[in-house]
Amino acid sequence: MKQFKRFIERDGSGYVVLMAEESEDMWHIYNLIRVGDIIKASTIRKVVSETSTGTTSSQRVHTMLTVSVESIDFDPGAEELHLKGRNIEENDIVKLGAYHTIDLEPQRKFTLQKTEWDSIDIERLNTALDPAQAADVAAVVLHEGLANVCLITPAMTLTRAKIDMPIPRKRKGFTSQHEKGLEKFYEAVSVAFMRHVNLQIVKCVIVASRGFVKDSFMEHLIAHADANGKKFTAEQRAKFMLTHSSSGFKHALKEVLETPQVAARLADTKAQGEVKALNQFLELMSTEPDRAFYGYNHVSRANQELAIETLLVADSLFRADNVETRRKYVKLVESVREQNGKVHIFSSMHVSGEQLAQLTGCAAILRFPMPDLDDEPMDDDE
Repeated sequence: MKQFKRFIERDGSGYVVLMAEESEDMWHIYNLIRVGDIIKASTIRKVVSETSTGTTSSQRVHTMLTVSVESIDFDPGAEELHLKGRNIEENDIVKLGAYHTIDLEPQRKFTLQKTEWDSIDIERLNTALDPAQAADVAAVVLHEGLANVCLITPAMTLTRAKIDMPIPRKRKGFTSQHEKGLEKFYEAVSVAFMRHVNLQIVKCVIVASRGFVKDSFMEHLIAHADANGKKFTAEQRAKFMLTHSSSGFKHALKEVLETPQVAARLADTKAQGEVKALNQFLELMSTEPDRAFYGYNHVSRANQELAIETLLVADSLFRADNVETRRKYVKLVESVREQNGKVHIFSSMHVSGEQLAQLTGCAAILRFPMPDLDDEPMDDDE
């Protein structure tokens, strides 16, 4: 996603000028735009003109329209977002108040204006603007003297650092220069890795090389982290996967990702945090039901008692047409985070999100049992 301008007042009102660059960006835009928002974008309108003799002709012309959104239709396959609403600014071609549909797609610039940009909107916008925040997987492909440190998102591979250093040849009786060159190279790659890879976010790290270069680098990386007070925990070490690659060039990463063992590992890491939280919730419903509740009323009451350890929320709740419905879930998320609780926002495009939606889209794992919550009535729609 590319941002050209952002202007948001202290009261939350304001606008941003954006352009989607990838298919994944269209999903973020779909989650940002709601009924009542104002969209300004270039569009095509058919204009019919009549001559003095009574004959008519039509032509398609480009015009800039400002529309108050009344309906939203997203087509993930075509990567298009269809926004229907009334024109709210004077225009030579389209009458004030006339209906028009604006189609948003990648590489089309537009302005999105809201009366209120809440914390969930800002969080999603910042995530879309910095793809590294959404990277589930990091990778280091290397051979002696060349390494690429990459972050892999669902839509793209981002090269965060390229290290290219000459390594003295290994000669009989003179191996010290070769060893020093390698140490210097491993140190440079380790520094780049620690700077660009956040092991709190990344769920899997692939280290690939030919021969034993990957093993030597891994030993150096662990020592580097220890020496700089950033010792890897057992959980972080378990994220690393060592495998073979033909070289340290970036294109070698493609063949690494296609190997069966790596593909299987990546399938497990995708949305791993959300899946793990949902499985834990479902298991608690069977074993400790007084620590697992769903439905806004139950979850909100648990939050009032500072009892929520993990909150599970479907992103569809933040697309609600009812402003008050959205606000109450935004406040719930903010409150749980203030109390140092974990929050997982599930995508409705993922199977785990669909499963959560069947449980009202809102669930919580509690820090301690609350058997009295069963007496709390649920909402009518729940």
